[in-house]
Amino acid sequence: MLINRLNSTDTDFSARIRSLLRWEESVNNDVNNVVSDILARIRTEGDAALVEFTNRFDHREVEHASEFIIESSQLKDALARIPKAQADALWLAAERIEKYHLHQKQESWRYTEDNGNVLGQKVTPLDRVGLYAPGGKAAYPSSVLMAAIPAKVAGVPEVVLVTPTPGGELNDIVLAAAAVAGVSRVATIGGAQAIGALAYGTETIPKVDKIVGPGNIYVAMAKRQVFGTVDIDMIAGPSEILIVCDGKTDPDWVAMDLFSQAEHDEDAQSILICPDADYLDKVYQSIETLLPTLERAEIASVSLKNRGALIAVSDMKEAVELANYIAPEHLELSVDDPEALLPDIRHAGAIFMGRHTSESLGDYCAGPNHVLPTSGTARFSSPLGVYDYVKRSSIIYCSPQGASELGKVASTLARGEKLEAHARSAEYRIK
Repeated sequence: MLINRLNSTDTDFSARIRSLLRWEESVNNDVNNVVSDILARIRTEGDAALVEFTNRFDHREVEHASEFIIESSQLKDALARIPKAQADALWLAAERIEKYHLHQKQESWRYTEDNGNVLGQKVTPLDRVGLYAPGGKAAYPSSVLMAAIPAKVAGVPEVVLVTPTPGGELNDIVLAAAAVAGVSRVATIGGAQAIGALAYGTETIPKVDKIVGPGNIYVAMAKRQVFGTVDIDMIAGPSEILIVCDGKTDPDWVAMDLFSQAEHDEDAQSILICPDADYLDKVYQSIETLLPTLERAEIASVSLKNRGALIAVSDMKEAVELANYIAPEHLELSVDDPEALLPDIRHAGAIFMGRHTSESLGDYCAGPNHVLPTSGTARFSSPLGVYDYVKRSSIIYCSPQGASELGKVASTLARGEKLEAHARSAEYRIK
């Protein structure tokens, strides 16, 4: 079997779906210890340790950390070097991403009570954020746009991008994306040492308030360890797609949509739910035909075999119920009337409406962010957005009358908690 086949009427269905969905990032103690050592040395030795680790892991021959920094003019040069079609696509995607995220901007607010008290909330952008982008063979300029543009919309004054350059080889399209997105500076560093530099700061790399962006296991563990010193976006699991289909979409389209996640890596997950068993057979045939045509067929085939599934259900109501149980990163509603299903969708990172809305459009240029919750965390998490780059401060102003009125309440509660100074502080202001 190229992909698992499940039916909701099977007696072992619940056990099989739980097993299929299970994803727990294994804690590799060896990797964890290496990351801890790297972070400790970056924290205490700064640039010296950063140079040592980068030279060792990325096969560089750098003498001073200042050589890691790429200035704005070099980013513009990279933008000029890439093919015009790529540059135009970056600009168009950036425009759409910015337009979408402008709708997420939060404003400060306040209101005044009858007694003159003023209460409110002050929304302030973070001072500096750090973006991690994989380098070398893995180039994700789209992730640079998705991470940097909401930060700029939020009003973050400084956005720092770190990306490794194995052997010193620069990736022009990543640097071009940084230029388009308005990144403040780029440092050609990667791995746990880059996360440490962003979290603690060195003589050359400024300390940031938040780190976002994907990376390998060393990056993921480093982000986990520095959380609390700085904020992070998430510890993301493998990419996922769940397609709910009524059996009327071209099966080749659906098969390719499944592949769009399966080609990421062997742990990615691609699932189709449909009440039409004959249609599932047609999609299976499309998988057989199209899978060998992929450049990354070997990776996709492992993903489909280990974690992919075609699931037969009794009706569309059950399909939606199962989708909510799975809480996928990407959910395609490949049906005639997706609006009819939308009110019942409770858990999904991004919802793609209708037969013509492929998940890949969301990855690049639709506008919404493609940094999404995975591994069922869509039950309580949201896509990366402008709101992730701001913080909120409460505003409290009491008039003399308001302080007197509230002081009586606060005094009663404070004495109930046996906190005398709290009570007396409030009582001083009671008329």
